[in-house]
Amino acid sequence: MSGGLLVAGTTSDAGKSVVTAGICRWLVRQGVKVAPFKAQNMSLNSFVTREGAEIGRAQAMQAQACRVEPTALMNPVLLKPGGEQSSQVVLLGRPVGELSARKYHGGRQQQLLGTVLDCLAELRGSHDAVICEGAGSPAEINLRRTDIVNMGIARNARLPVLVVGDIDRGGVFASFFGTVALLSREDQDLVAGFLVNKFRGDVSLLEPGLDMLHGLTGRRTYGVLPFRHGLGIDEEDGLRVSLRGAVRESEVAAPAGEDVLRVAVCAVPLMSNFTDVDALAAEPGVVVRFVDRPEELADADLVVVPGTRGTVRALEWLRERGLGDALVRRAAEGRPVLGICGGFQILGEHIEDEVESRRGDVDGLGVLPVRIRFAPEKTLARPVGEALGERVEGYEIHHGVADVTGGAPFLDGCRVGQTWGTHWHGSLESDGFRRAFLREVAAAAGRRFAPAPHTSFAALREEQLDRLGDLIEQHADTDALWRLIESGAPRGLPFIPPGAPA
Repeated sequence: MSGGLLVAGTTSDAGKSVVTAGICRWLVRQGVKVAPFKAQNMSLNSFVTREGAEIGRAQAMQAQACRVEPTALMNPVLLKPGGEQSSQVVLLGRPVGELSARKYHGGRQQQLLGTVLDCLAELRGSHDAVICEGAGSPAEINLRRTDIVNMGIARNARLPVLVVGDIDRGGVFASFFGTVALLSREDQDLVAGFLVNKFRGDVSLLEPGLDMLHGLTGRRTYGVLPFRHGLGIDEEDGLRVSLRGAVRESEVAAPAGEDVLRVAVCAVPLMSNFTDVDALAAEPGVVVRFVDRPEELADADLVVVPGTRGTVRALEWLRERGLGDALVRRAAEGRPVLGICGGFQILGEHIEDEVESRRGDVDGLGVLPVRIRFAPEKTLARPVGEALGERVEGYEIHHGVADVTGGAPFLDGCRVGQTWGTHWHGSLESDGFRRAFLREVAAAAGRRFAPAPHTSFAALREEQLDRLGDLIEQHADTDALWRLIESGAPRGLPFIPPGAPA
């Protein structure tokens, strides 16, 4: 059996995904054959593997950090929220049904534990190390009984646990102590120590607190990672561009031409795979922002209507806010609009949906000659094609089947004037196509913008992953970390009362 580690967090967004990717990249640079694993992920940002399985994008990026091909084994359970209280359950890359949170935590989740453990065992049997990522906090005492992603899997697979805390939020010492103290004695035995994330300032001022934390818990801190801008990998959820951090706060590189290009992304409900615009944000001189008001489209050179897990709901949201009318006017004026997946469906003439929203027949915005019918089966594919004279690769994740009745062909969709629509996610990551598309947008918008000739999105991703690996190598105790991965949690760790309630 290979070595393993579970990276847990004091909260959601503490940095588990980033730390996991960083550890993976550090290990692979040491010649270790390593794989990522997240038993259960809740995210609307997903990816399609080469065998046609849907997994979380964070696990796909962690696989890239490991320099291995992503597979369904790395994320056996994916939950895709469809509303406040229900999610589509994707098991081993395929949707198996829609469940409420109560039904899922009431029994279905525990039934999946065997599958999850089998996947982890298979990965551990073929790799030197498997770095697992938890979800939320391991101290969610209301969910511990059915947990399969935090201490549930750590206990069953005997994984040592490293708890990550985001010190930038404040309260990190209380969070570390409270996390341990709310676990049962058996769970506490596996919590080896802590990792501080996003620290700003002089580490020597923090060290007395780390010493006191060690005295209180008997557990060491394995590293203090400094705050760095732009180090997120593909986010699970939230309005972010992963290569730049928060979009509204991003610094824009100097344009290659005389003008910048402004891109507005409609922040529709249940937005999925908004990482499609990462490649735009990576271009020098392209300014990307998320918008939710029609007046914010006025100065945009390109408007993107992104994917969504609720096409009809997003369509209604656009209409309620006046964005729907603004998009129709924009299309009529020949100003660039790009619809991706659910956004493509919204721009069409008609939607027949008895699957996702069960709203039946709904009129779309009518700016593209497309009729959409939602099928019970989900399309999961990795297409390759050509557009604007350039090779394009993408991936498809959708229930909607498009009947294109006019316009010029564009990938699997169509183009009318300067309005474009496709089901393909990830197409803008193809460098030649992205540059050709931006040249068309700039010409239509009257901007003297020129895409930089040598921007490589794949190279930027690799550079980012290397920076994550550098963080671990330079600011964590890697010798102690490797001993933890290889040998498990130290023995004789003290119990911190009160422990988990009965």
